[in-house]
Amino acid sequence: MMRTPLLLALLALVLAVAACVRVNVHGERPAAALPAKPAGALRIASYNTSLYSDEAGGLMQRLQGDDAGARRIAAVLQQVRPDIVLLNEFDYVADGSAAALFQSRYLARTQPGGGAPLHYPYRYIAPVNTGVQSGLDLDGNGSVGGDGRDRGNDAWGYGLHPGQYGMLLLSRHPIDADAARTFQHLRWSAMPGAKRPVDPDSGRPFHADAVWSQLRLSSKSHWDVPVRTPQGVLHVLASHPTPPAFDGPEKRNVARNHDEIRLWTEYLSPGPHDWLCDDAGRCGGLDADARFVILGDLNNDPVDGAGDHEAIVGLIEHPRVLRMPTPRSDGAVEAAEAAGAANLEHRGAHAHDTGSFGPRVGNLRLDYVLPSVGQRAVASGVFWPRSDAPHADIVDGTDHRLVWVDVAR
Repeated sequence: MMRTPLLLALLALVLAVAACVRVNVHGERPAAALPAKPAGALRIASYNTSLYSDEAGGLMQRLQGDDAGARRIAAVLQQVRPDIVLLNEFDYVADGSAAALFQSRYLARTQPGGGAPLHYPYRYIAPVNTGVQSGLDLDGNGSVGGDGRDRGNDAWGYGLHPGQYGMLLLSRHPIDADAARTFQHLRWSAMPGAKRPVDPDSGRPFHADAVWSQLRLSSKSHWDVPVRTPQGVLHVLASHPTPPAFDGPEKRNVARNHDEIRLWTEYLSPGPHDWLCDDAGRCGGLDADARFVILGDLNNDPVDGAGDHEAIVGLIEHPRVLRMPTPRSDGAVEAAEAAGAANLEHRGAHAHDTGSFGPRVGNLRLDYVLPSVGQRAVASGVFWPRSDAPHADIVDGTDHRLVWVDVAR
């Protein structure tokens, strides 16, 4: 007879505590969906950081000050904490001083909205084609070089000074720089079946033979950088193809973007590839048993945007590329809904988008982390919280969002 009142009292106490808990959390913002990295996994990321300047030496000046964009980029990295990350659009400074300054002044200090300080003992940089003058009339305007955009268009890769829009690879694990391969100087015309741009009015090639024979394929560079991880050697295949835009009816940038992406498809495919020679003169693709991850802002969405989608779809579906769920975010869905008209013709899943590119372009999936078969993708995502979630205020340091994948053996 005494048990019923006791049970009722206990039940009332439990309900009261539960009610208090609900009151305490009511109105709090939802947590950002970033799971803890599983034990033994590698977290690998790609991030277009917009850490560049239109002036030579301008990035160093940005980093020597209190640069809001750099602080937000560092805060995102401190939240995600990748083991290996490729930073696109990080201006190349040959002595490594810009990379060192970003580490010491931004990553090594807790940033607003960020996490604990982050240290990468290993990094890799190399020259890129952007801003390096070709001495040729690459844009077909009848003159060589010039000022502003005219000068940038006649560089091997568009840029206003040498090294603009470069790449930086950061790693917690040793980088075998001596074994790295770069393809900065590979001629576009060397690629079998290259998409040589054609003037649609005349039907003739857009570039004269003397120019076409010298034109480099990579607008920045293509890197194969071995990293010695606890899971074994991992080849980081890094690039940043030109945007498929800013050209004329000949669509030379659309064609170049296609073939820059296709370079990786060729690099992974069987065959001698005698034409595929790196800057040290070594020819051929990646060993058949090598593990790799493809990283970069590839400037091509599988179904949306201005690019020739054949190349990116072919790369994603390559037999050596791991089949895995596409990284996603809730913030991308919210941003697409807010953008309105720019996304009315969007055919892909908004959750897969990796950046917001203004009212005319809308949101697109441009940034990739593509592991090889032989690895397991145990988690993935795009760091793009909803506007009502924690850390939403740190993602606008760039118009791209960081993409990450956790891989295990």
